Amino acid sequence: MYQVHVRRHFDSAHALRGYQGKCERLHGHRWEIVVCVERAELDACGMAFDFTVLKRELDAVLDTLDHRNLNETPPFDQMNPSSENIARMVFQILRERLPDAGVRYVEAWESPDAWATYRED
Repeated sequence: MYQVHVRRHFDSAHALRGYQGKCERLHGHRWEIVVCVERAELDACGMAFDFTVLKRELDAVLDTLDHRNLNETPPFDQMNPSSENIARMVFQILRERLPDAGVRYVEAWESPDAWATYRED
């Protein structure tokens, strides 16, 4: 099995509704998003998946979140903009946009030492 990973970032603010602590107040992050695509075979060029295509599609998703208050941005106007929910949303959209890519998981890093991973096994 081959795995291809890309890492991109976006900047945004959010507040965790119902959280008992500092993160309930509006604050910002430079989010790092890692996407893993998994394939058993290589294509005719010897690649599992084209980095350029994966970056382009991920950038399109992240552009909807960049420099925004996530609490006012769908779907997070209805659900908490937690790292877990961000990872799941990015995963689901990329699965729709790249149905044959073999998206394995998405990581949403809110700081250099804290992240959430979403996968569907």
